[in-house]
Amino acid sequence: MGLGAKNRQKQTADICKQHLREKYRDKLALVEEFIVEIEGAPKNGDVTRWGQFNRHKGSKKRDASAPRGAFREVA
Repeated sequence: MGLGAKNRQKQTADICKQHLREKYRDKLALVEEFIVEIEGAPKNGDVTRWGQFNRHKGSKKRDASAPRGAFREVA
């Protein structure tokens, strides 16, 4: 995994944590507990686990309603 991918994963984790801390300011203890639950212990934290909350994954699933080859160019 390249350095760029690691930086993006860390950035995603930082954005998620910041969002949770801002949105739930009155429940910071619960937010910190959730963060530890997602990442693991601070010493062994895994920031890649925050990727599950990233909605920009670029899913390339095919539209199930359109059968394969349904859209062909007619000459």
